Amino acid sequence: MKRTLATLVAALCTTGLLAACGDDDGDPSSGGETTAETTSPEEAAGDDGPGRIVSMSASATEMLFAIGAGDQVVAADSFSNYPAEAPTTDLSAYEPNIEAISAHDPDLVVVDATDPDLVAGLETLGIEVLDAPAAQTLDDAYEQITQLGELTGHAAEAEALVAEMQADIEEILVDVPERAEPLTYFHELDDLLYSVTSQTFIGELYAMAGLENIADAADVDGQSGGYPQLSAEYVIDADPDIIFLADAECCGQTEETVAARPGFATLSAVEAGNIVLLDEDIASRWGPRVVDFLRT
Repeated sequence: MKRTLATLVAALCTTGLLAACGDDDGDPSSGGETTAETTSPEEAAGDDGPGRIVSMSASATEMLFAIGAGDQVVAADSFSNYPAEAPTTDLSAYEPNIEAISAHDPDLVVVDATDPDLVAGLETLGIEVLDAPAAQTLDDAYEQITQLGELTGHAAEAEALVAEMQADIEEILVDVPERAEPLTYFHELDDLLYSVTSQTFIGELYAMAGLENIADAADVDGQSGGYPQLSAEYVIDADPDIIFLADAECCGQTEETVAARPGFATLSAVEAGNIVLLDEDIASRWGPRVVDFLRT
């Protein structure tokens, strides 16, 4: 099933990378081979939650393992590469296949809310579905963790994880220096200059650190869902103090490639050497590792 560019942009955090979203290798109709085996998921779930979970969201996969429900996850999509013990398959979150998902005999499937046909198809088969859209705010992320905890029989662990994340974030923010004028930044999602605004959980983290987002003015009406595509001229005119590259792996972007772009060599961020390479997965997922992103 084909999706529009606008839908893909809105769902980029679910797949993990905007520019790296492409065709998955392997037969899309197959269930895929898992990379990790665990003890019986039915035993792990007990009477309190689903024994067999398929996660079609990399962020949800991280949440499930963080709250102690990892043994109940029997399969995860091809982007779910963390933690290492996640049972990653060739299931495509980009072009999900109902037959391939149902072949894992799941009691619960966690999806990213971008494909209503997928939800309807799974429910027709009698499979419970949790629609977990990309978080717009940190509160959305906390709510999803709590919801997964309640659904899987790990409510106490989920509550503890949220409290730990909130405490860690508060501790990090204590060390943020106060400035008379906030530093400005450009967060680059890919080499097509897609970015994020402060109306996303990513932008919220930057705002917590006292930074000012140059992309906010490009999506004042929210028509881009918080993920506008900027032009080179826009970035040059805004002249950010810091550039964060979330496309070093997918698109080969480095300090050198940024400086080599027409007109970019004189940017304040380039001249001062304030170009930060980010881990693309950590910088795009709204699970427990948002703490690591903020720390970076």
